[in-house]
Amino acid sequence: MPSRKPVLTIRLRRLAAELRRLRKDAGLTRDEVTRHTALNPATLWRIETAKTRPQARTLKTLLDLYGAPEDQRDELTVLLRESAQRGWAHTIGSELPERYAAYIEFECSASRISNFECAFVPGLLQTEEYARATIGGCRPGMTEDEVDHRVEARIRRQELLTADGPLELRAILDEAALRRRVGGTGTMARQAEHLLLAAELHNVTLQVVPFDAGAHPGMMGSFVVMDFPADVGVRVAYLDGQVGDFFLEEEADVQRYSLAFEHLRTAALSPRASTALIAEVARDSRV
Repeated sequence: MPSRKPVLTIRLRRLAAELRRLRKDAGLTRDEVTRHTALNPATLWRIETAKTRPQARTLKTLLDLYGAPEDQRDELTVLLRESAQRGWAHTIGSELPERYAAYIEFECSASRISNFECAFVPGLLQTEEYARATIGGCRPGMTEDEVDHRVEARIRRQELLTADGPLELRAILDEAALRRRVGGTGTMARQAEHLLLAAELHNVTLQVVPFDAGAHPGMMGSFVVMDFPADVGVRVAYLDGQVGDFFLEEEADVQRYSLAFEHLRTAALSPRASTALIAEVARDSRV
């Protein structure tokens, strides 16, 4: 089996962005940098697009050329070192796709997740049986082992909500996600009850967009907006669908999804009214 590519962390992406900015501030093109440093043009492009980690001596060469101040040199050197650290997703096995493992890395580094789901209960709030029914139903070509690895990863991710200094989760789901009986009535009843328990966590805000809200921005599809601590200093939007999954890092793209999320917060029921609707779904599922 071929070896997997290393998963790129959010810190490596920030390092790449800072190196691009420093080069532009220095008034240098990539071609000019390669002439000054003898660095391979393809390697420089891969470094600046976060497709590879620079070696420590390469980073020093670039920072020397760009005239980076001492405090920034120290900061970027730390980022380089931290970008090599790999999270728990890599202990689960090679069955996790690279992009999914990258998502988990980002999620573990985030301080706040804003997640809208139009068809599913958000992954951070799923029960194991709901997760298994969802993964198996949506990806019928998966082997039993692949489903097991996905379920294990999904449940493990949820530890972020109850850890010390927990992740802040703002979750909005369309009423359709509550009403679709994934795994049967018993599974949905237990899933709804699990949502009610999660909504009691101080770091979780849960809202539902009801059917009678009419058209809303979430009808275009599910998405996640990730905010990170100040020392990371970036924001990312994430989209997942049939054609693949995408990380969007341009500020205009992230802002567009952030604005859509704010519109959804307005269209959705209040947290209190949302839990009342979820309790109704739990009762209906038990019948």
